[in-house]
Amino acid sequence: MLGAVASHAAGMGFCQGSNEPDAAAQDRLIQVADVLRAALYRSGHRAAIVARSGLSLQRLGQRYSHAGVALRDGTDTPWAVRQLYFDCNADKPRLFDQGLAGFVMGVNDAADIRVFALLLPPQAEAPLLQAATDDQVALSLLGSTYSASAHAYGLRYQNCNQWLAELLATAWASPLRARSQVPDGADPVTHARQQAQEQLWRQGYRPTEVNLKWQPLVWLARLSPWLHTDDHPPADAAAARFRVSLPEDVARWVRASHPGTDRIELCTTGQQVVLRRGWEPLGPGCEAMEGDDIHTLVTN
Repeated sequence: MLGAVASHAAGMGFCQGSNEPDAAAQDRLIQVADVLRAALYRSGHRAAIVARSGLSLQRLGQRYSHAGVALRDGTDTPWAVRQLYFDCNADKPRLFDQGLAGFVMGVNDAADIRVFALLLPPQAEAPLLQAATDDQVALSLLGSTYSASAHAYGLRYQNCNQWLAELLATAWASPLRARSQVPDGADPVTHARQQAQEQLWRQGYRPTEVNLKWQPLVWLARLSPWLHTDDHPPADAAAARFRVSLPEDVARWVRASHPGTDRIELCTTGQQVVLRRGWEPLGPGCEAMEGDDIHTLVTN
């Protein structure tokens, strides 16, 4: 159970020099990224919200842990993912454009790869593309202190999925909230994030309630430099429950806000990649259904 609580800290283990996947696992991950990239190209879209599994969150009822915006153009690599990540050397969060293969490489288990992409209708994709490729807007929402367990409606910390949710809210506000007048003496980032969160609340965004069910796990979580509880309401902390933004929260909200959104999900089983279009999730065993695409992984 402790592993589930501190799973993001474990996933950020590169700060202590975690091991990279071996050559066979890397090859498998790259092939999955190629399948996703080809599907994104065929879609005709210029941007997609993408998410991957990456941490052992199944014990908390979650499969996906990390999300960002994949951009067909505008970066050095086609379909690079713009995302928040924690810079170990600087000990602070930053925005990072990462190739799709590198993004998929972040999964926790190369034998059980899970990725999904959301393809937005034109009226939602266009403003997201504008906001995501505008460095001033994207950076205006970047908090100064990272916490994997950041309260979704708090301003003290921020996690990767919360930055994405706030970017989406900002993109879909009119005019762009990040460009609104900052009151005298106010911090520009705090002001932009506060406006984005107000927009999220008005549009019905509700984060996952993660229930740890055992108070000692909260104390143990505080041993991790990437997990904090002091931004959550005292009643929630006392009950060992935390409202944290996760990729599936973003997906549910996007679907409700923009019903024309399409979904693509990929998973691996044995030497196959199963690709499903639509909102019916792939099962825990990655079983293919009629209409799913099946791609065979090549073993070198």
